[in-house]
Amino acid sequence: MSSIVHEEIPESLDGERLDRIVSLITEVSRSDAATMIASGGVTVDGAPAPSGKVRLKAGQAVTVDLATLPVEQLPQPDASIVVDVVHVDDDVIVVNKAAGLVVHPGAGNAEGTLVNGLLALYPEIAEVGEAHRPGIVHRLDVGTTGLLIVARTQRAYEAFVAMLAAREVTRRYTALVWGRPAAPVGTIDAAIGRDPRDPLRMAVVASGKPARTNYRVERTFSEPDVSLVTCELETGRTHQIRVHLQATGHPVVGDPSYGGARAPLAIGRPFLHAGGLEFEHPFTGDPMTFEAPLPPDLSTVLARLEP
Repeated sequence: MSSIVHEEIPESLDGERLDRIVSLITEVSRSDAATMIASGGVTVDGAPAPSGKVRLKAGQAVTVDLATLPVEQLPQPDASIVVDVVHVDDDVIVVNKAAGLVVHPGAGNAEGTLVNGLLALYPEIAEVGEAHRPGIVHRLDVGTTGLLIVARTQRAYEAFVAMLAAREVTRRYTALVWGRPAAPVGTIDAAIGRDPRDPLRMAVVASGKPARTNYRVERTFSEPDVSLVTCELETGRTHQIRVHLQATGHPVVGDPSYGGARAPLAIGRPFLHAGGLEFEHPFTGDPMTFEAPLPPDLSTVLARLEP
């Protein structure tokens, strides 16, 4: 996970101020974005940005160095945050994230995150990885539950970044989707980038970053017409599974952002759970396999469905 963020301005942000764009693409506050710009941490088309007030045009390239985030915004320990730790050793932590819990601080979520709880348990991770999201090598959306790897040491962080890039970590998700996919097994290979109509969402776009999701239909139901699907990530783009499944015409049940929040299954969050995680320990070489059962709210939804 790099501390450098590169983005090309989409049509939907044409004419917007640089400080708003930086805030949007890095998930930091507007004031932090202005600070990064003032400190020289932002370039536009390769040149240092003179001011956050400058308005950009579609197609221009923005580069942000996240290392220039203000130090005072670094996350602090919070022992009140409940963290479900399923594995811990000298280098690796695996947690089972709860629904509604944001993984790390960002714009609108300065505290009360998983990272705040982890810092209370393992203060040493403050020196691991990126300062504003210490120890975090991959993320889960706020409404998604399940297994997440956290690096406890810098050497583990660097190892996991390389392993994820080499697709040496298996991440398996359970999703309930509307309708029935035409093929029981398949791969969705479609680039993902910011939605040109709504920069707060992601979408399948030709100019996006490569993204691949493998899926398998496990069960189908008639009342209502939904399917239980297992997905495995080959890449890890923002909202990847949710965007890919919507693009196939089968959005995740309960997903308000990508067309899945429909009656009669109004469940309050996406039916998406990171239930399986497999990798070789980066230093011992031991196979590491973890399973997290569906949380009670999703199990209850599943029990109500009719074959």
